[in-house]
Amino acid sequence: MDTNYSAHQTPQFRVLSDAQARTIYYAALEVLNRTGVDVHNAEGRELFARAGARVDGVRVRIPPHIVQDAVAATPRTFTLWSRDGKPRIQVVPDRVHFGPGLTSTNFVDPETGERRKTRQGDPGLTAKVCDALPNIDYVMGLGLIGDVTPNLAPVYEFAEMVMNTTKPVMAWAYNLDNVRDIYDMAVAVAGSEEALRRRPFLAFFATFQAPLMATDHDMGNVLWMAERGVPIIYLGGGAAGSTAPITGAGLLVSYLAGALTGLVAVQLKARGAPICIGGVPEPTDLRTGRPAYGGPEMSLYSAAMSDISRYLGVPFMGTAGASEAKVLDLQAAIESTVQVILSGLSGASLVHDIGFLDCADIGSLESVVMNDEIIAMTRRILRGIEVSDATMMLDVIDRVGPGGEFLSTKETAKLCRSEIWMPTIFDRDPWVNWEKGGSLTTLERIRAKLRDILANHRVPPLPAETESRIHAILETAEARERRGK
Repeated sequence: MDTNYSAHQTPQFRVLSDAQARTIYYAALEVLNRTGVDVHNAEGRELFARAGARVDGVRVRIPPHIVQDAVAATPRTFTLWSRDGKPRIQVVPDRVHFGPGLTSTNFVDPETGERRKTRQGDPGLTAKVCDALPNIDYVMGLGLIGDVTPNLAPVYEFAEMVMNTTKPVMAWAYNLDNVRDIYDMAVAVAGSEEALRRRPFLAFFATFQAPLMATDHDMGNVLWMAERGVPIIYLGGGAAGSTAPITGAGLLVSYLAGALTGLVAVQLKARGAPICIGGVPEPTDLRTGRPAYGGPEMSLYSAAMSDISRYLGVPFMGTAGASEAKVLDLQAAIESTVQVILSGLSGASLVHDIGFLDCADIGSLESVVMNDEIIAMTRRILRGIEVSDATMMLDVIDRVGPGGEFLSTKETAKLCRSEIWMPTIFDRDPWVNWEKGGSLTTLERIRAKLRDILANHRVPPLPAETESRIHAILETAEARERRGK
């Protein structure tokens, strides 16, 4: 019976059935219990031992009941706020949010177009561009700053980002000193530790190493932040054929065992702490030994990981909007489009690495701008088609009748902007109008939009006293580094 019923089906891309996801999960439980994980962090090993895991040196073997309890304790959703206190992102399966990546060595200079080393100011430019683009939901630095005190690169990156966007920010760190500096900056912006805990505008991004390793600093950083209520992103996975098994199923088992290790540690440290697991599941090109960042397997494996996370009820961060191409060309556009569409259809909670070229070694703001348009198209697809009495428009069809036209109806005027997606970069003009407009290529329009954002977009500034506090934290960190040498 269809009375008072409307259907609005969201298109989906599923790789694994629930039965297959369950099989992968059970296999990961066996790996954790039989093979175990090398945990190089002493506090992490102590947490596991107290919970009943078997610890032999750095090798930790985790019984299934500990993992199952930790999964049950993990929140199914959490919120990342903007720094001005407004809600921005609800991190939950099947609600997809996009953002850039971090720590690429090189950067495409937005003025000259040259490939150069990432330097101070680039994360701030990235944050400003992301702040202006409506389909980029959160900010990461896109590049590893190379012209500051090396151990402080993550701290400078966070300072630049938080001063140049109101959107949520993903932070990372080398060590606990970095973590404390970043946390102190975040508290200065939020106003107090309690305010930051209540409305976190940052998540802490950390990685685990494949296969089956948790490093000392990465796990220590995660445990410190989780104890203070900062949401955790815990990401890894390995490359099929090198640091993970060559088969997709083997890669998924290895990835999940590593991800669950961090999830369990976080819940043992601070039960109920928000955490999102994630992966960069690229295949290995065995001709070169490099990960194939633009290969179709990346999207296939990432969607499968999203299926597993949906089965577990845990948020997932995937990867999209990246390319093996060295410049923003047809290859970059094709690989980015395939990744973004499939990530959107997979329902990944967060999707990162928007804007990467050359196997994540080059950060490109031009690519970020291009991907913003691709994400907009994808989100129109994800809205699907609403089927209801109102949208079937039987009265309008009857009124227009055979041989009529719908262009002049009031319904078309009212709904055209919501029903039909309109590009901001891609061209739809006839040839004559395109010529009159300067015969611009898509790349030229992307560069023009980027120049306009950099010249004209204004980010609400932080209060002067907050900026002063951030600079003081940086000065203290520099002094600490000098004393340590």
